[in-house]
Amino acid sequence: MSNTLTTIAFIGLGNMGGGMAANLAKKGFIVNAFDLMPEHLEKARADGCNTFGSAADAVATCDAVVSMLPNGKIVESLYIDQDALLDAMPKGTLVIDCSTVAPENSRRLAQVGTEKGMRVIDAPVSGGVAAAAAGTLAFMCGGSEADVDAARPVLAAMGANIFRAGDHGAGQVAKVCNNMLLAIHMAGTAEALQLGVNNGLDPKVLSDIMLKSSGCNWSLEKYNPYPGVQENSAATRGYTGGFMVDLMLKDLGLAMQSALASQSSIPMGASARNLFSLHKKSGGEDKGGLDFSSIQQFYQ
Repeated sequence: MSNTLTTIAFIGLGNMGGGMAANLAKKGFIVNAFDLMPEHLEKARADGCNTFGSAADAVATCDAVVSMLPNGKIVESLYIDQDALLDAMPKGTLVIDCSTVAPENSRRLAQVGTEKGMRVIDAPVSGGVAAAAAGTLAFMCGGSEADVDAARPVLAAMGANIFRAGDHGAGQVAKVCNNMLLAIHMAGTAEALQLGVNNGLDPKVLSDIMLKSSGCNWSLEKYNPYPGVQENSAATRGYTGGFMVDLMLKDLGLAMQSALASQSSIPMGASARNLFSLHKKSGGEDKGGLDFSSIQQFYQ
């Protein structure tokens, strides 16, 4: 563990953040945790974290802050516009925002944070809830080399792979590209599996065939969307407790924004966004809270 970063404030203890904070505590960091949900705070206490009644109290004596929040508006509100967390932490604090937000949100946080004497990086993650719990996440970082290097001991306690994509906001660009591809191959995997099932194949047998063939991909191997094929998958537990459809739609919206800003063509990304949007509204109920692998249901 780093000799200088010993006390970590952790803000946002949901499906992802809870496991991340628990791993920091397990690796010997002092973790000052805050979340709006009492049940999340109770779980954090059981995992060895100190819990606080406000975000400002949690950051008051920290060396670094890690945040895992739902969207960019909340990130800017927490740190700058409403809660003004940047004014509540000690000068020189290293801010590590692991939320998936627009690059512009990260750049504003970095600009204001730097003006107030803080060090800031964006460090969105990949790997999902299971990797957050296991401490095997991948971090895609944006910020100066010095600040990313300073964050490595903290990130290494929560993940297995740490990449510096570039300057502030670059981590978010990498995450948007990654999640757009994830949405594309998840939708394609579900489509192929359903085609096989509709033509009399066992989804497990078809999955095994494709895993050893040219159709192999991460969704098929690590996150199979067909129920009963993969033990402990979100699909096998009713598409609960994973990466929600609503969050995937948010990320695909960020991809669309990035495409417009850079005049990039993303026909497959746009198609994936349309598919997940149709899935969310299908069947007469809002499926936004289901795991994104529930796109399988759209084809059934």
